[in-house]
Amino acid sequence: MIIKKENKVFIATSIDGYIADINGGIDWLHSIPNPENTDMGYNAFIENLDALVMGRTTFETVCGFDMEWPYLKPVFVLSNTLEQIPEEYLGKAFLMNGPLNKILDQIHQRGYFKLYIDGGTTIQHFLSEDLIDEMIITIIPILLGSGTSLFGELPNRLEYKCVSSKIFLGSVVQNHFVRSKIKGQ
Repeated sequence: MIIKKENKVFIATSIDGYIADINGGIDWLHSIPNPENTDMGYNAFIENLDALVMGRTTFETVCGFDMEWPYLKPVFVLSNTLEQIPEEYLGKAFLMNGPLNKILDQIHQRGYFKLYIDGGTTIQHFLSEDLIDEMIITIIPILLGSGTSLFGELPNRLEYKCVSSKIFLGSVVQNHFVRSKIKGQ
């Protein structure tokens, strides 16, 4: 049996492509009223995945939220500087470091093949090695002007096909992109 390995992104940006403001803030993500707490497809997205892979900054941001740990699936934290996972997250989050292909091999050996890739730097590293199969990018109608960009420089052009676009809350646009690979790539 062939096991399909997939790396997917589900993230929100400003119109100008930032995932955090200049101070690392993300409060602007809630600038559009959402009285019914529409999840914009997040629960359906995460339901079909095995585990999450995120960078240290994203992990520390999530740990700083005033709420219970939000993930029911294992979280692999990529960091070359974090020495250990805080005790309250042991068994929920696992520290990984090294080259991406080796990290992915280790995660796959644990039986996790459908991965949610999260965090700006982590997504950029995966993209630079052409390891993102799908991206669901939700655009919040705000211009931040500066901050943490979702995208960075790439060694090669990567082509994606937009397979769907949706509008939520009358002004939030969500685009679903799937990697288009040409034979020989």
